[in-house]
Amino acid sequence: MSEKAISLHYEIDGNNFTVAGQASSSIKKVLKQLGVAPEVIRKVAISMYEGEINTIIHGKGGVADVTISSESIIIVFKDNGPGIPDIEKAMQSGFSTASDEARELGFGAGMGLPNMKKYSDNMTIESEVGKGTTVTLTVNLQ
Repeated sequence: MSEKAISLHYEIDGNNFTVAGQASSSIKKVLKQLGVAPEVIRKVAISMYEGEINTIIHGKGGVADVTISSESIIIVFKDNGPGIPDIEKAMQSGFSTASDEARELGFGAGMGLPNMKKYSDNMTIESEVGKGTTVTLTVNLQ
């Protein structure tokens, strides 16, 4: 892989479940073309998909910015949603504030943030109630 980092930007439409997974599918294709190891692609695809779904369900839409370098893949999700009042609680497996509509579509099982943490090498969450949330994920290439 070249020394120059690759930056990708994805707009994530809030409450539009029909486009859920498009950004993670796109990044998966890019990583395959770059020759990234399959286990790294899997980690990125899972954490990216979970972030996309959370941005749609909870953030009312937002963006995902992905930076691919020779050392790591950094994914930053930003939304203008309601924010997370209790991050510690939100990190518990099974805890969910998803709407009935999201649950009826099979989403909102409360595994989004826990899976994002599980499938990334580092995760930070910055959230302010009433202003939105930024989740930064790092997946190392080595």
